[in-house]
Amino acid sequence: MTTEPRSGALPLARGTWTLDPNHSAVHFRVSHLGLSNVRGRFDRFDATLSADTILDEVAVSATVDLGSVDTNQPDRDADLRTTDFFSSDQHPEMTFRSPAVKERFDGEYELTGELTINGITEPLTSEVELTGAEVFPGDGKTPAGFSATGEVNRDDFGIDFNVPLGMDKMALGQRVRTELELQFVAPEA
Repeated sequence: MTTEPRSGALPLARGTWTLDPNHSAVHFRVSHLGLSNVRGRFDRFDATLSADTILDEVAVSATVDLGSVDTNQPDRDADLRTTDFFSSDQHPEMTFRSPAVKERFDGEYELTGELTINGITEPLTSEVELTGAEVFPGDGKTPAGFSATGEVNRDDFGIDFNVPLGMDKMALGQRVRTELELQFVAPEA
């Protein structure tokens, strides 16, 4: 099994696949006090997948409403919307654009693109697994599922608020792990 990215074909019908938000999720986690992880999610987001016959022509785009952050703690969510973190009044959306996908091995891909938060754009690479695609008998539509994980350095996006704890320890981790479960629906024939 090779780990070198290679070009191939995505086993999906050609065209623009739309996100099924009822069966999708955008989550993140960050270290707190170096002891545990705080998890959160965004409740409002959208994405499209433009499938083609070769991976070099596959494109993914997504937007996330930063005001929809939910860590199950309203005061923390309010802090995350401020200029210390997301600056959601000035920059209400996080965006991601990827012009191509590379296959790592069967069913596993590498998605590289540009992530924009706080008006700052940086490269982001995520590991993506195609978890399956098949016709749903209830409505005759074809959904495809993807799981994706990645990691961002929040300092790269101007999100550098932190509290020193002494002994070279900080309250918040610098690296934020992203975890996405996305289901797209095939274009109508």
